Amino acid sequence: MRLMRYTTGVAMAALMAGTTIGQSAAQTAPAQPAPAAGTLNPAAEEAPQRAAPAPQFRLSDGIIATVNDRIITGYDLRQRMLVLMAMTQVQPTEENIGAIQQQALNDLIEQHLQAAEIAKFEQLKISDAEVDQEIAGMAREAGATPESYMAFLEQGGIRPQPFREQLRTEIGWRDLVGGRFRDRAKVTRTQVEQAMRQLTESATKPQYLVGEIYIEANRVGGMQEAVNGARQLVQQMVQGAPFMAVARQFSAAPSAARGGDAGWVVQGTVQPALEQAMASLEVGQLSNPIPVDGGVYILYMRDKRSGAATSLVQMKQVMIELPETASEAEVAAASQRLEALRSGTTCDNIIERARAEQGMLGADLGESDVANLLPQFQQVARSAEVGTVSSVVRTPLGVHILAVCGRRLGGPEAPSAQQVEARLQNQNFAMLGRRYLRDLRADALIEIKQ
Repeated sequence: MRLMRYTTGVAMAALMAGTTIGQSAAQTAPAQPAPAAGTLNPAAEEAPQRAAPAPQFRLSDGIIATVNDRIITGYDLRQRMLVLMAMTQVQPTEENIGAIQQQALNDLIEQHLQAAEIAKFEQLKISDAEVDQEIAGMAREAGATPESYMAFLEQGGIRPQPFREQLRTEIGWRDLVGGRFRDRAKVTRTQVEQAMRQLTESATKPQYLVGEIYIEANRVGGMQEAVNGARQLVQQMVQGAPFMAVARQFSAAPSAARGGDAGWVVQGTVQPALEQAMASLEVGQLSNPIPVDGGVYILYMRDKRSGAATSLVQMKQVMIELPETASEAEVAAASQRLEALRSGTTCDNIIERARAEQGMLGADLGESDVANLLPQFQQVARSAEVGTVSSVVRTPLGVHILAVCGRRLGGPEAPSAQQVEARLQNQNFAMLGRRYLRDLRADALIEIKQ
C-alpha cells in the first residue's frame, strides 16, 4: 500500500539510463550488532544499464487465488512480478523467486481489496486522463517521454492494461485514504511544538541518517521466510539493485513511500539491537538482516553526525543593574523585586511590566545561539520550558529574570515547523491507511490455490 504516488521514475531512470542506493533496523534476536553486509554506491541510481529481457516464469495460467469474488490468475501474478523486478532491479534467482512471487501476490490481493472498496464511492472513478497524468509524471522522473516509458516497460514483458489498472487503483486508494482520514490525520500545533522541542533536545546527541526496509513476518508466511527474503534482498542490493526502489516495493514500514528514508535517528530513541547496528555501521554500509519482534529489518547507513547541532533560543529579560561590588543586602533587595515581578509575567508582557517599574530595564534579546550567551544564561536557555520565566540570575552586570520565548534547531539541516507538520501528517495518513487495509483484509475471504 502506498499513500503517495510511487516515485518509480527514479528506479526506471536507473534501468533506462541508470542503477544503486540504500537504508533501517530494530531489536531482539542478535545480542551483537549485525555485521555489515556490504557497501552500496549512492551514485549507482544514475549508472547506465540495459533493460533485461522478460524472464520466463513457470506459472500456470489458471486461478492462483481468489479475493472475495475476484480471481487472481497466473497471468496476473507474472505481470506483477515483472513490475516488481522492473521497479527494483532485483534479478530473479532460484533463491529469491519465491519471495518475489509472495510479494507480488500480496500486492495483488491488496489491489483487489482496494479496488473493491474504491468501487463503493461513485466520486472515486479514476479517469484514463488521470492515469495518463500519473504515467507522464513517472516518465518525467525517468527523463523520458510517456511513449518511450511505456515502450520500455513492454520490452520487459509488462503489458499496458494491467499496469494502468494498477496505477488506477493506487490513485483511487490515495484519494480515498486522503479524503476519509483528512480530519483524523491533522496535526495540532501542540504536536508540532512537541516534535520541534524533541528535535531541539536531541540536537547534542549522536545521530544517524538511515534508511530502512522492514519485512513483516505475518505478511510473508513466517519469521524464517522473512529472514530468507531479507537475506536475498541484501544480496541483490549489494550487487546493484537500488535500495530506494527495493524499499518502495518490498518494505512494510511507513517510510516505504519515501524510498525507505527514516530520516535522522537520535541515539537512545530506538531499540538496543537497532542502535547497536547503527553504531557499528560505517557510512555507505548495508546491514545484514536484523530480526525483531514481528519481522526483519535491513538498515543502510547514509550518514552520521556527532550531534553538535546549533541550538537557537529566543529570550527576553528584565534586569536591575548592580555592580559586582554590591553588598549582599543590595543583591537580596533587587532579587526580591524581580521575584515579585515574576508572578503573572509572560513573554508577551515582560517588557511592558519592566518599563512600568522604576529602576528596571526590559529588553528583547532576540534569537541567539545558546553557545554565544553569557554562561549564567546558558543553563536557563537549555533547560527552561518555552513560555516560562526563570528565577533570578546573577551576573557581573546585575540581577536578571529571563523569559524563554522560543527554541529551535539552527543550521541548514534544521527542519521548519511546516516540514515537521507535513512529516507528522504523512505518518498519520500512512498509519490510518495501513489500518484500513488491514481491516479490509481481515474481513475478506481470501483463498490461495495450492
